[in-house]
Order: sequence, then structure tokens, then C-alpha cells
Amino acid sequence: MHKTVTVTRDVEATMIPAGTPVAIPKGTEVTITQALGGTYTVMAPGIMARIEGKNADALGLAVDTNAQQPKAEGREVAGPVEVDAIWDALKTCYDPEIPVNIVDLGLVYDVQVKPLPEGGNEVDVKMTLTAPGCGMGGVIAGDAEQKIRELPGVTEARVEVVWDPIWNQSMMSDAARLQLGLM
Repeated sequence: MHKTVTVTRDVEATMIPAGTPVAIPKGTEVTITQALGGTYTVMAPGIMARIEGKNADALGLAVDTNAQQPKAEGREVAGPVEVDAIWDALKTCYDPEIPVNIVDLGLVYDVQVKPLPEGGNEVDVKMTLTAPGCGMGGVIAGDAEQKIRELPGVTEARVEVVWDPIWNQSMMSDAARLQLGLM
């Protein structure tokens, strides 16, 4: 996706790859380069940034009211957690510079579900990044945690960024390599 729009209001964003907050002022012309997983990657004068889906209106786009809404009180936290549902949730998380989800990129190394004594379940995920210096690690991990917490039966979610083994392109799925023109 490459669509140029003018920001209709001041909007909070995260600079890529530094991961630092930045404000993009109203009236700034930006090019949307990626719209995946409920977030937008934009090129603004001098920066690349990620804008959360809740701020889509600043880009002149409709806000998806179902995306990134906190789970309502009284949600179901007892019972088992479907591991496949965790993997599916992780497939909705994207590196803002690469149009492939973190699972197909081979960034997710481990998913563990632990039943809690008081009920509910804890989900622990180990993942890596494509480059150790990427400042977006906390943002991507936070996105993954939020999406996992929304699943039925999940009480707690923790995503840990690890560096062993070091990621390389051979960890990508064939679909990811094909999408990125590496096959």
C-alpha cells in the first residue's frame, strides 16, 4: 500500500526503528506504506513512523472499533487456552518495516501456557527481532502481549525478546520468503 494523505489532526506515533514516541503535526503529508495488524507505517518528512489503528482517523481512514479494544470486564478467563489461537493472534503482529507477520518471519521461538492456581492461564512467549539494534522490540512485544491477553482463558501474557539463537533468513516460512521476493 502506498497512499499519500494529509494528517487531519496532531497524532502520536512511534519512530521506526528507534521506537521513540513522536508527534506528527496536523497538516503533515505522509505516505502510508503498510497497513497490517491494525497499525499503519507511514513515511513523513525525515522519519518513518508507526501509527496505532485507534488513530486511523488522523489519516482520514475509518477506525476499526473492534481492533485493539480492551476485553470487557467479566470476560472468560477460566478454562483452557487454545494454543492455535495464540499462534493465530501472533500472526496479526507485524514488524512495521516488513509486510510479513512475526510468525512467518520466524521471530517467535516458543509459546508456553501455564494454568494458574487461582484460575485462568499465563502465556509466555519467547521471540526475537530481525536485528539486535531494533528499537521497535518493545513495541512489537507489547502488541503481541495485548493480542494474546484478549484470548479466552488468558489471564496473563508475557512476551520476552531473546537473542539466542540469532535470527536469520532461513527461519522464515516459504510463504514469507516468497512474499519478500527471496524465492
